[in-house]
Amino acid sequence: MDNDSVAIVGGAGDQGFGLALRWAGAGKRVVIGSRSRERGEDAARRAQAALGDGVRVEGADNSEAVSRAPLVVLTVPFEAQIPTLTGLKAAFRRDQIVVDVTVPLETSVGGNPTRVVGVWAGSAAEQAARHLPEGVRLAAAFHNVSAHALQELEKPVECDVFVCAEQKETREALRPWVEAVRNCRYVDGGRLENARIVEALTALLIGVNRRHKIPAAGLRITGLEP
Repeated sequence: MDNDSVAIVGGAGDQGFGLALRWAGAGKRVVIGSRSRERGEDAARRAQAALGDGVRVEGADNSEAVSRAPLVVLTVPFEAQIPTLTGLKAAFRRDQIVVDVTVPLETSVGGNPTRVVGVWAGSAAEQAARHLPEGVRLAAAFHNVSAHALQELEKPVECDVFVCAEQKETREALRPWVEAVRNCRYVDGGRLENARIVEALTALLIGVNRRHKIPAAGLRITGLEP
């Protein structure tokens, strides 16, 4: 598998499609996965139309996408997280890295997107880790990056990205993928349990967007080297 390639599960959705655009535009090979091959291929065609010739972006169903890249990014709603991972269990390979972008917003139970629901495992990311085969590494990242900002290709994305994982080497493996998104900055978020805080910040940002009538609030950490 190409080490410069990524499979995006749920890549036809807003967040996944935005990441696909940014990474394909940066020269990465992107496989957009969806529940059906047709939806994945349609999203790939839309990405190619937006980015022009020469980009490496393909469409597939989620299972095929997972089998074609060493890095897998899960961008599905919270209520779909466990069914999706369970359905893909046979497709994962040892030493793959799965990046969970899931936020347990209250909308999953008909509530408000400015609130999160409690998760028995502690966070959506910790829940995801329990549903992956042995030998597959889990990281949490990109929760606070606005889908709107990702798809505004003429503008940089003004947001730091916290990356949480149990192993430092897993966190560091995500650095080039964060930095491939123009103006995003990698921030080591520590162990996976810290995803509990990072996920909740997304609900806070949604509230900021609503109150200030803006589309894409982001976070910046002061005191770090640029």
